[in-house]
Amino acid sequence: MIIVADSGSTKTSWAVLNNADEPQLFSTEGYNPYYVDSDYIQQSIRRNFSHHVETDKVEQLYFYGAGCAGGKDEIVKIALAAIFTKATIVIASDLLAAAKSILGDNEGFISILGTGTNTGIHSKGEIITQVNSLGFLLGDEGSGAYLGKRLLSHFARRALPIELMEAFEKEYNLTPALVVPTFYDAQLQNRYSAQFTIFLAKHIEHSDIKKLVKKAFSDFFEHIVCLYPNYRAYSLNCVGSIGANFSDQLREVADTYGMQVGQINKSPMEGLIAYHQTLCAKVGL
Repeated sequence: MIIVADSGSTKTSWAVLNNADEPQLFSTEGYNPYYVDSDYIQQSIRRNFSHHVETDKVEQLYFYGAGCAGGKDEIVKIALAAIFTKATIVIASDLLAAAKSILGDNEGFISILGTGTNTGIHSKGEIITQVNSLGFLLGDEGSGAYLGKRLLSHFARRALPIELMEAFEKEYNLTPALVVPTFYDAQLQNRYSAQFTIFLAKHIEHSDIKKLVKKAFSDFFEHIVCLYPNYRAYSLNCVGSIGANFSDQLREVADTYGMQVGQINKSPMEGLIAYHQTLCAKVGL
């Protein structure tokens, strides 16, 4: 039995691949090791993992996760090893999952625009060049957390038109005065901020909201994408809910920076499952 997992900061999608059977799909919360530790991950998986899966029968586990780089992958591996005791565990970045999903082993530019942001140049199964997104506190331009943070700051400063101020206050039972204490009391501030992208999507036809979203994507290009040498030689391939939900605005901004758009998918799982099924067939698993 083989398991493939794709984990963002908000949600982890799991696929159980068992011979010729249809993949078994389910989800748990996200496990970004920059925000949660091994104990938290282990306890959450034990509580929420599908009870239909016998963990001691898992032979291989491929876990692609946000934050799984720079030594942080060990936090996730410790948690998984305690649960999947007989499995060979491979930890890699969520960016590599996105690349395998869209590009396979081919060269190209890949990006994630979900709760967080990640980008890189992929070639022959590896990310060969990468500009650091710097995470929620210092960067993550274009991400759901970044968009939500910008919306919150506009609301707290009363910089939105009155109709949007009233709609936001009514929908979230939040006042400008409560934004700062509520935000800093949140356990996972990136997830807290990202939830407000639902409001942005609902009001995307409002000129002020459209402007806010496009400015966030312009920041994404200005501070991340444009730092890649010869970035216009590649097409913009993207996975993640933010890229998918605001694809029209993303395409408009990409066009202003002279970059063609390739695939924009909400989730990498369909392509990732196909990639691993092909890989398993080649080695006879």
